[in-house]
Amino acid sequence: MTRKTYGILLVTGGQTHQESYALAFAADQRAQLRAITDEAEVSPRRRSLNEQLAKQLNIPYVPNLTEALKLPEVHVVSICAEPERRGRIAKQCADAGKHLYLDKSLCPSLSEADALVAAVTRNQVKSHMYTFITQPWLQRLKDLIRTGMLGEIRAIHADCFFAKGHPGSAQPVRRREEYPPQRHQLIEAKRELDNVGVYPLAHIHWLTGRKYSRIWACTANYFFREHQHHNIEDFGLVRAELEGGIKVTVAAGRYGWMTHPGAGLHRYIVVGSRGTYLADAWRPRLEVYTAETPWTPPAAHPEDPMAFWHSTLQITHTRPKNSWWPLAPVVERDAAYFLDCLDAGRESEMSVREAAHIAEVLLAAYKSAASGEAVTLPLPRT
Repeated sequence: MTRKTYGILLVTGGQTHQESYALAFAADQRAQLRAITDEAEVSPRRRSLNEQLAKQLNIPYVPNLTEALKLPEVHVVSICAEPERRGRIAKQCADAGKHLYLDKSLCPSLSEADALVAAVTRNQVKSHMYTFITQPWLQRLKDLIRTGMLGEIRAIHADCFFAKGHPGSAQPVRRREEYPPQRHQLIEAKRELDNVGVYPLAHIHWLTGRKYSRIWACTANYFFREHQHHNIEDFGLVRAELEGGIKVTVAAGRYGWMTHPGAGLHRYIVVGSRGTYLADAWRPRLEVYTAETPWTPPAAHPEDPMAFWHSTLQITHTRPKNSWWPLAPVVERDAAYFLDCLDAGRESEMSVREAAHIAEVLLAAYKSAASGEAVTLPLPRT
């Protein structure tokens, strides 16, 4: 049987998650990286970062997305453009007949999310948004729910926090959320309810197969002056109901390097009619106590003080934390999972359709945080 191969076109380069997605595709024998590209009218800084990653990967940089989509043997486009550009770029790629591998979250515009779902359907291409659904600890939780061992699911609480950045500089001032939200991704800050909260919100939808029907949320600045300066939250809290009445709470955001022994808290408490289960990315684990030099945070990179990107972590010589060792190490196979879907001709469990629902949930959360009131889904279309 002839093994399928897929040509991969990368949209955007350095200081995006493309730094890791590109390596994940390159590690799979079915994938061949063809080029890096972007929209023609990008900033000089963005173009330079694109060119840098292309050089590191030893592939061409094509400075015009329209022309790059005409390259032969391109089957999949991996898109890591800023959220405000992501929707229109993904639609253009779908209209060119390319399968879509998408950074999270999908896009901050309801109309663009709807248009992208329509484009994927119309052009009969496959799509997938990056999450953690392939990680073994979440797969075990999915199996536990699917087999009915917990009985009827009644409530889920999720905590998801990234422990990166130098905290303690935000002022204790009550913030006012804006709606619709603007400025999702800046050099030194991201909207963390969107950036981090997308994971548990998407995972809960995937675990239960239920859509969200009602949302209440608040956002805050507790840790970082960079976020507060731009009126971008570093913490978000969501209370929600799923179809069928399942109660959901989600706490998500970013706190400092030293707030957690590892990369941050990621756990789910699932309450069912027959029992309660705690799923934790760090359990089971070994806790290591040695005489080695205690771990210390790296110096803040001037272009990436929150330590978003692998490239800047290398520049600041960031050491790994060794206090907690999961007994079942995290296996990163999200890109391979999407290629599995293409091999089998099946839809991803986190396709554009599911991702668009989570984009709507996030918009509803920001609307609730701005108004102080609960928001019912679906949101009105204009």
